[in-house]
Amino acid sequence: MMHMSPRFSTFIVNTRAEGALSLILAAFWVATVSVVSNASNGLAVNSALDNTIVNGNLYYFSWAGFVTSIMLCVAYLRGVFGVDLAGEIKNRAARLTIWSALLACQLVVMGASANIFEKSCATQAGTRAFCKRTKYGIALGAIGTLFALVVVGMKMMTSIAPFVVEGILAIFLCIMNGFGVAFLTSAKGPGSPIGNLYYFTWLSFLCNFMLVASVFEDYRNIGVADKQEGEDDVQVDSVEDGL
Repeated sequence: MMHMSPRFSTFIVNTRAEGALSLILAAFWVATVSVVSNASNGLAVNSALDNTIVNGNLYYFSWAGFVTSIMLCVAYLRGVFGVDLAGEIKNRAARLTIWSALLACQLVVMGASANIFEKSCATQAGTRAFCKRTKYGIALGAIGTLFALVVVGMKMMTSIAPFVVEGILAIFLCIMNGFGVAFLTSAKGPGSPIGNLYYFTWLSFLCNFMLVASVFEDYRNIGVADKQEGEDDVQVDSVEDGL
């Protein structure tokens, strides 16, 4: 209401009070998502073996509240300090945004798989195939998090990452996440019910696919540039010979 009033907006817009409220809301929504998405609590996700969503409104709107609170913090930083986080990340290095998104997705895959393993496999409630696929989800999340963190760290510190290393890691993770989609989200996998593991397994694969496509596009552009440079050199040599 204060935002909508020209008289009272000066008391809240881009003030320390708004910044503090944004940070408090973000902290509350982080805690809310953690509690609501945890199947052990039985709030929005069934605590039984299937881990299905039993309260869609609570589940989806908890994530929506979390995303909105982060957007409020970003908007506050942009308005007060002139910090354009999206622009800074985009200009910092190529594909840094996608690698950062992959890092977040792989963390959720690892955490969700570990939660399911602790609840279902540690108590001998899950089948052998189910537990093997859950272990794969944990390993996939851990390896993906490590590799993505390495690339993000290199890009943040040096603005670049070795092109060959980035390409190899992107292809390797894309293959692993392809198997992850097949093993984790299939009928016998721990991510078959609609939930965090299902969504973030697919998001991880899509991020990897975008990374591989971007790396391939850069590789093709480098080849075209080298070819054009070679043609220009030939034309210069021909002109010099004619002179």
